Formats: sequence, structure tokens, C-alpha cells
Amino acid sequence: MQAGAAAKQRVRCSLAAKARLSRIALANMCCGLLGVQIVWGLQNVNTSRIFQTLGANLDELPILWIAAPITGLLVQPIIGHLSDRTWGPLGRRRPYLLGGALVSAVALVLMPNVQSIWAASVVLWLLTGAINVAMEPFRALVADVVPEDQRTTAFSLQVVFIGTGAVFASAMPWVLSNWFGLASEAPPGVLPPSLRTAFYIGAVGLLASVGLTVATTSEQPPENIAADAASLARPEWASTSGASLVRNGALWVIAAAAIALATAIEGYRRELYLIAGIVGLLGIGQWLTAWSARHGIRPTGLLEIVDDIIHMPDVLRRLAIVQFFTWFGLFAMWIYAVPAIATDSGAGTDPTSAAYNASADWVGVMFAFYNGVAAIGAFALPYLVARIGRREAHAACLFLGASGLLGLALVTDPRWLWIPALGIGCAWASILSAPYAMVSSAVPPSRMGVYMGIHNVFLVLPQLVAAALLGWTVDRLLGGEPARALVLAAASIALAATVALTIPDRAGRARSKG
Repeated sequence: MQAGAAAKQRVRCSLAAKARLSRIALANMCCGLLGVQIVWGLQNVNTSRIFQTLGANLDELPILWIAAPITGLLVQPIIGHLSDRTWGPLGRRRPYLLGGALVSAVALVLMPNVQSIWAASVVLWLLTGAINVAMEPFRALVADVVPEDQRTTAFSLQVVFIGTGAVFASAMPWVLSNWFGLASEAPPGVLPPSLRTAFYIGAVGLLASVGLTVATTSEQPPENIAADAASLARPEWASTSGASLVRNGALWVIAAAAIALATAIEGYRRELYLIAGIVGLLGIGQWLTAWSARHGIRPTGLLEIVDDIIHMPDVLRRLAIVQFFTWFGLFAMWIYAVPAIATDSGAGTDPTSAAYNASADWVGVMFAFYNGVAAIGAFALPYLVARIGRREAHAACLFLGASGLLGLALVTDPRWLWIPALGIGCAWASILSAPYAMVSSAVPPSRMGVYMGIHNVFLVLPQLVAAALLGWTVDRLLGGEPARALVLAAASIALAATVALTIPDRAGRARSKG
């Protein structure tokens, strides 16, 4: 026991002694997220607009958005698992960064030229799948290369690039229309030239920024990471008893059956069958893991990912709850911000009208503004965390975000959207950095990629739930008023802030001064 403890201490000392990186090196490592967020910014602001232009109804929007959570749910843990085990001429994470960026750029060029809802859905699946491949390794790359005392700074710097990319993407259609004279209107069923051009520019920006990260960032050789992993292996992460897995798996399968049965009896939206299927598969995965343990077979592939989920550290378990309510609220905002502002400002519901498109452009400007607030606020986060701790800082920012969303639901003049955007931007800065800093301090280096991917599952599961439930909820319970969905989003994020205060954060203030 003493020898094992000594080995762990030596490795921790070696990890802490990693060479500190210069600001330029950190910036080069993080700049690829500028391009990644350009993609997300274009998608978040314009997906509802594209689908409505092609003829989609308001209550159809959530299910049409379902590509984002489904691809994230499937892609991120798998890419994390694979990248932990990859090494080649480009290293461990960079092959996925580059490959995902190339496919995403192609999808960006295709997206504004689609002519049907079906085609838009297919391209959206391609785009979200590829950008998830490119995005997932960025967090693990920081955890691989950056010493512990610089990670809060590194993740905050990522927010700067994310915010800058989102500002650029969100405002681009408005800028192209108002500053460069490109038309923001088009015949029914056709996207305007300003929007198409924005997507083309986004493809170029994505390739340029990710290419810079790939070209300028070095990764740690795999044998060093393997040595770290062997020394830091912890017995509490061994598989639990087969009986426990069988019992827990049964509970998950029963829950899946209950969701499916309630959907069938009550006539809920059939998207809930998809959630029931995912819940059931997790239960079956636990049964298969128990079978492997009983026969002395170490879980591999997808079963190993299931085993990692079952034995998550306490930090990830609590973060899962926080992230569920956070991203449920964010997804509701992304879907309903445009129709809510257009309706409340008197622009109507016709997506082909000049007034509706003007409101949509203002929402784009608001999205750009809150991302700009996040980019600037990210510089202050390391100092706030150093003073009050990661979880306390994160909770405070989430409460500000909930206040901003409530204000967004009350705004009737788009010119005042910048006021609620202040609170939303503060929350966004922390959402994109604090949870990842917590995860990187709680998991071993050998599983950094897969646990970053698993953590991202807790971002996409609530989006999947929202995609399945929001259309029915707004239509049946909220009177078809999209602004009420924003009030629901505010309540969800306020609940996330409350739960955030209970996260075990052993790193706290001591390790967050870099």
C-alpha cells in the first residue's frame, strides 16, 4: 500500500511539474475552438430560420433539431474513447480535430443550398456529427498538455475563442446585409444571399483556425501517458459486483418500459420512444458488463464506455445533474428565441416576411453580444474562481444566466435585447469552462478523453429530452406561446445553479490561480 501511494505521489508530482506554457502556446492550442464555435453559432442562430423557410411548423422545430443531441450522444464518448487509444504522426487528439473540421466545412457549404426539409435534416446530421468529432478532443487536449495550475486559465482562454467565434458567426448575416449590402430576403423556400455567404465564410474560418491548432500544438508521447495511467489507477474504479449491475440494469430497463408505455397510452410525442430506447440500452449495457465480469472478461469497446459511466467519480455524477438542467434551458433558448422575439415585437410568424427576418437578425446580434460578454468575462473567471472556488463561481454565473433568460422572455423591443444578454453571457462564460476544469481534476490521465466525452453526454441528453418534449409542452401546456418556453428555460437554469453548489470540488481555489 505504501509503495502504491508513493508511486501515485511521484506521478502527481511529475504531472504538476509539467512545463508551464506561454500565453501564445495556450492561444494556439485553443484557437481552433474559434472555428468550431463559428459552426455552432451559425447553426444555433439559423437552424430554426432555415427549417421555417423550407416550410416547417413551429411545433416541428424541436424534433428537427434532434440531430445535435443524438450525434453528440453517440459521437463524443466514442471519439473520446478512441482518441485515448490513438497515436500517429499527428498525435492523439489532432487527427480527430482535423478530420472533423474537413467534413464540417463541406457540410457548411451544403447547408444553405438545401431545398427541402428532408435535405436540410440530412445535412444537419452530417454537420453536427462532424463538428462533434472536431470539438470533443479540444478539452482532453488541454488536460493532456497543460499543467494543473494553468487549466482554469486554459479553459477560460477557450471561452475567449468560443465567444469570439460565436460573435462572428451570430452577427455575420446582419453585417453582410447591413454593411455590405447583401440581400436578407429571398423568394419563399430559398435562403437569402446574406445567410448563404455567412455559411461559406464560416467554412473558411473553421479550416483556418483548426489548421493553426493542429500545426502549432505538440502532444505528449503515449508511453508517458501510459506510465501516468498505470501509477494513478485507483481500485475504487474497478467494476462493481455483478449482482449490483444486474439490479441497476433492471431498474433502467423498467424505467425505459415505463416511458414507452406512458407514451403509448397517453399519446405523447413519439420522440419519447427514442429516449426510452436509450435508457433501455444503458440498462442492457449494465447486464452485459455484469456478464463480462462474471466470466472474467474485461469490458472493451462500447461496454468499456458503459463501465466508465457506471463508475464515474462523484464530481461527474453531480455535474451530470447540473448540466442536464443547464443545457435543457439553453436548448429551449436556441429553439424559441427567434419566434418568441418576432411574436412579442409584433413581427408576426411568417418567416418570409421582412419584419420576421429583421427580428431574426436582431436575435443574431443578441447572440453575438452574449458571446462577446462571455469572451470578455472569461478573463475574470480565473480570479473569481481563485477567490470563491469553482462551484461557487459557476453557481453565481448560472443565476445571472437565469435572470437574463427571464428578461429575454419579457423584452418586446429587439433593440433592448442587450440587457438580458449580459446575464446570459456571464453564464455562458462559466458553462464553457468551469465544468471542464472540474472534470480534468477528477479523472485519471489515461481516461481523460473518454470522461470528457461522457461529460459531454450530459450536455446532449437534456437537449434530446428537450427536443422530444418541448414541442408538446409549448403546444399543450404553454398555450403555444414561445416566450413562455424562455421562462421555463430560466427556471431550469436556476435549478442548475442551486445544484451546482453541492458539487464536490476538491481542487477548489487552491489549484485555480494559473
